[in-house]
Amino acid sequence: MQNRYSFGGDEHLFVECSEEMSLEAFFKSLSMTNAIRDSKIMGITELCPANASFQVKFDPDVIHPDEILREVQEIEKAAEKTEPRINTRIIEIPVYYQDPWTHETLMRFRERHQNPDATDLEYAAEVNGFASVKEFIEAHSGAPWFVSMVGFVSGLPFMYQMVDRPRQIQVPKYLRPRTDTPKLTVGYGGCFSCIYSVRGAGGYQMFGITPMPIYDPNQETSYLKDFMVFFKPGDIVKFRPIERDEYDQCVDDVEQGKFWPRMHDVTFDLHEFQQNIDNYNSKLEGMINGG
Repeated sequence: MQNRYSFGGDEHLFVECSEEMSLEAFFKSLSMTNAIRDSKIMGITELCPANASFQVKFDPDVIHPDEILREVQEIEKAAEKTEPRINTRIIEIPVYYQDPWTHETLMRFRERHQNPDATDLEYAAEVNGFASVKEFIEAHSGAPWFVSMVGFVSGLPFMYQMVDRPRQIQVPKYLRPRTDTPKLTVGYGGCFSCIYSVRGAGGYQMFGITPMPIYDPNQETSYLKDFMVFFKPGDIVKFRPIERDEYDQCVDDVEQGKFWPRMHDVTFDLHEFQQNIDNYNSKLEGMINGG
């Protein structure tokens, strides 16, 4: 669909790329925000990409709303003629699935859950037709994810899995939100996975926890000294299941300043990805594994 444009107040232009979430809609949103940033239009003060839309904040004393609309529409026309390709990075995120901390938390809030007699992973496996939790974890960690937006709370990434529509995992959020979620919980709601950057309330299903900090306002973490937020839209994430001993070792390495995420710069081509999704994902994984 063509973008839908609307204004929010005196200084925001809202652009809707699609009515539903898809890799194509996300890619269009990200590509356009990158192009707008590169164009350096006078008067733009902030860009906020989202899953299938984005928002442009501008100073109406510098640029008239009609002018900012024309500029962005011209960028949309130009974007339609360019190859759907972005420079990004693939990042390996270790995850301790079925950890004791999220398990203790989810058990405290079973009355707010669709199935009080099952864990979040058991429920997710059941509603998606998997025979076991093990099979579900293999599906959740088996293909990479695009970071489609970062926000809601500081540094929290929303991630959409890079598989065809029939294989998309879908799990509803809790019936009522929890008042507590452990920091660095790997959660799931709708078709999105996330990582809770801080401890707090939440409604996503809880699958595990990562030892890798993704938000550090004090910038004391070794790999967050340049910027307090780790993720950015367009990042590609590959979850890697780990056990308790490796989790503890990673926590110690983080505290000693020795931990560094495994990652690799990549150029992602949407057309090439769509031609053979599994082969393309394998190629991406080969990059992060040194292949």
